[in-house]
Amino acid sequence: MLDIQTINLTLAGLCRHYENNDFSPRQLTQALLKANRDYNQENPIWIHLLSEEEVEPYLAAMETNPNKDLPLYGIPFAIKDNIDLAGIPTTAACPGFAYTPDESAFVVKQLIAAGAIPLGKTNLDQFATGLVGTRSPEPWGPCHNALNSEYISGGSSAGSSVAVAKGLASFSLGTDTAGSGRVPASLNNIVGLKPSRGLLSNTGLVPACRSLDCISIFALSCSDANQVLNVAAQYDPQDAYSRPNPFSNSKRYYQPITDATKITIGVPQAAQLEFFGDKEAEQLFAESIKLLEQTEAKIVEIDFEPFFQAATLLYQGPWVAERYLATQDLIEKSPDSLHPVIHTIVSKGKDPSALDTFSAQYQLQEHAQKAAQVLKQVDALVTPTNGTAYTVEQLLNDPIQLNSNMGYYTNFMNLLDYAAIAVPTGQFKNNLGFGITLFHKAMTDKRLLSLAAGVHKQANLKLGATQLTLEPDQTANPSHSTVDLVVCGAHLEGLPLNWQLQERGAVLQQKTHSSPHYKLYALAGGPPFRPGMIRVAEGGKAIEIEVWRLPMEELGSFVVEIPQPLGIGKVELNDGRWLPGFICEAAGIEGAKDITELGGWRKYLGTMNNT
Repeated sequence: MLDIQTINLTLAGLCRHYENNDFSPRQLTQALLKANRDYNQENPIWIHLLSEEEVEPYLAAMETNPNKDLPLYGIPFAIKDNIDLAGIPTTAACPGFAYTPDESAFVVKQLIAAGAIPLGKTNLDQFATGLVGTRSPEPWGPCHNALNSEYISGGSSAGSSVAVAKGLASFSLGTDTAGSGRVPASLNNIVGLKPSRGLLSNTGLVPACRSLDCISIFALSCSDANQVLNVAAQYDPQDAYSRPNPFSNSKRYYQPITDATKITIGVPQAAQLEFFGDKEAEQLFAESIKLLEQTEAKIVEIDFEPFFQAATLLYQGPWVAERYLATQDLIEKSPDSLHPVIHTIVSKGKDPSALDTFSAQYQLQEHAQKAAQVLKQVDALVTPTNGTAYTVEQLLNDPIQLNSNMGYYTNFMNLLDYAAIAVPTGQFKNNLGFGITLFHKAMTDKRLLSLAAGVHKQANLKLGATQLTLEPDQTANPSHSTVDLVVCGAHLEGLPLNWQLQERGAVLQQKTHSSPHYKLYALAGGPPFRPGMIRVAEGGKAIEIEVWRLPMEELGSFVVEIPQPLGIGKVELNDGRWLPGFICEAAGIEGAKDITELGGWRKYLGTMNNT
């Protein structure tokens, strides 16, 4: 039998193992099932671990048609037990609710088709209601932290996070309505990606709050989370809340950012930070901000009040009615089937009226409008993922207030329609994980993953509860994600056509000059007035230019709007680089004014304004 401790379960690590023929997917799966059975005796992270008979169809299918080119070939994963796996009971940690689905959830199907091997269904806070991992009834009971068993695992995706942290699965699926895909990631020292709402299909998910639920991804690294997202993020027309992924958030747009010179990150004002008396957590967050500063990101304080105001609506507002609706049949016919704490929370969901609902929606819209103005100022916002951590005993003695504390920085995310990623940045002295959450508007998942990867590298931590360390990222594809474009006229910053770049997500990279081999002409026509830049063998001069970085998929629509005689060709810069940029056909300068001696379009416009 394989020794699990010697195996690198990251996606890149397993790929190397398979390339070296160290073992087969069958041998790995058998070893992992045994290791998980043993660990489950001391920490109930599994509700249903697959038997060898139950996993056999997946292994047999892989061996019948072996394809090592599949993106997740032979990668073992865990599934939170509110997400369907065909033929295996779905319980949502409630025996009285259990049913056996004929089909797997849409996302699970995508992963299996890509070569991933399911190991089983993991423990959770019942009906995904909680952020602590202690709200699972007998015969399972509370999950304990992977790094310190006296402490909570975090929830509700408790078992899914611990399985990955302990090196017992390469990745796992959780869910995240109020923070369940981020809090357990932080406490267990792993990455937790809460995708944009609708990016991952919820078909085959037991709803908590159907309008807010997200299936989430736990992994040891941002690279692994990114690769799983590439497979899982498929539009599902059968899911009313599914949304197609835009090109700007597609698989090409992951590039770990270690030099964030051009990036601005917002942090809550000091008076708005809350650590519940935990000075160590406060210090860990301060050190996390220093990690961001080491990437050269600009850190600015912003007013977090609209985000916190929105967060209060999740449980104090009518959205708890969605939780009641999801369990209505059970709570009305068999209330004793629910965990007592869950019953206390969910039963309040029958009280809100339609008036309460619309009133809360109006409030949320006001908070969202104010929050959107903050987002415009920054490339990402950052908070602690959790302001403190508690022991299992503390949670059992004060289950509601301490759970509420764990959601202080997480509850607003789905209400405001944001993408978010929890990334490890430090550890408490008692070995518990501590991390930050980076977030921004929906469909910025790849950008956030890229930022988080750079921070994770700076943190230089072990991965989860394993002895593995972060490897150089091999999954980035920067050469095809953006294009650096040279502009010399009306598209310069602040000029009339610059909006055509900015509305496509272009970012100014550099203000510089061309090589001294160009002439510049003021073309006929306008407004807007335009120059034409032509390369010449002699009599040229260095021309003032700007370099803008444009998402590659936006280049085509940009080029289509360029009028004759202008076009896009290659322009030589004063540092010797050749970049795509504006050029002019020779025939276009007939009747144009030679303004080369001015050295740039801005200076020419200045002469016009003075006449």
